[in-house]
Amino acid sequence: PSSVSAAFQEYLQHLGLQDFPCGFGSWVGVWGGTAVGHGTGLPLPVLSPCLQNKSRLHGRRSPWVEPARLEEAPPQDVVLIRVTQMSRRSTHVHVTLATRYHRDKSAKPSSLQVEEVVEGLLRFQQLEELILSANNISRVPSAHLPRTLKVLELCCNAVDDLQDLCARPPPGLQHLGLGYNRLCGPSQEKHLSVEFWPNLVSLDLSFNSLTDLLELVSQLSTLQNLHILVLQGNPLALIPTYRGFLVDSLPKLSILDDIHIWPEEREQFHGLA
Repeated sequence: PSSVSAAFQEYLQHLGLQDFPCGFGSWVGVWGGTAVGHGTGLPLPVLSPCLQNKSRLHGRRSPWVEPARLEEAPPQDVVLIRVTQMSRRSTHVHVTLATRYHRDKSAKPSSLQVEEVVEGLLRFQQLEELILSANNISRVPSAHLPRTLKVLELCCNAVDDLQDLCARPPPGLQHLGLGYNRLCGPSQEKHLSVEFWPNLVSLDLSFNSLTDLLELVSQLSTLQNLHILVLQGNPLALIPTYRGFLVDSLPKLSILDDIHIWPEEREQFHGLA
């Protein structure tokens, strides 16, 4: 599948929620009675695996046995992590869809890489965290992103233009990860201002091709909530006064390129900007 929603649906089916050892098949014994589901308050049947089937879980060929070493783990094209926090009033869903090949630098990218962010994501009406690292995404239409997003991670993709993403971005976004993409100035810096990201706290632009430090700082200085910034790996980071200029220009910044900014450093570079 080339879209996020298609990949999600396909691998949701592959979870086999009705197959062994899940579901209500002959391998499960029903103790009788119910328990109250945590957070939901819904009655749930009390289940226990039948003793004769426990060997299927622990056998040498069982897919549920944890490998002794990481390199022995069975290959998987896509990792799907689903964490749901449920309460009586709302449900918060965090979804991660990312190819597995980046664990092995010599491996080839999977043919199942996500290439599009389509409107199917809008069905997750309370989606807060979306991680699409290590795919082949070049455009991210903001119209296809739930308005509830707080974290958007697009590291290791092919994003070269932020215009689509900034057309109507999620207003409450707090982290935007765009490291290891194909962004290059000077046209991209204008999309990194408070006009588009009023609540942004963390921004990763590492290992792109950004060159205009003055224009970038001019836009980033409007982000009043920005505390974490990563710019290493860009040509502009080769400027001799790069770090000092940023430290003095962005007084609310706490961490730059994964290094904490201490008061002594801020005092050292005071007036450089």
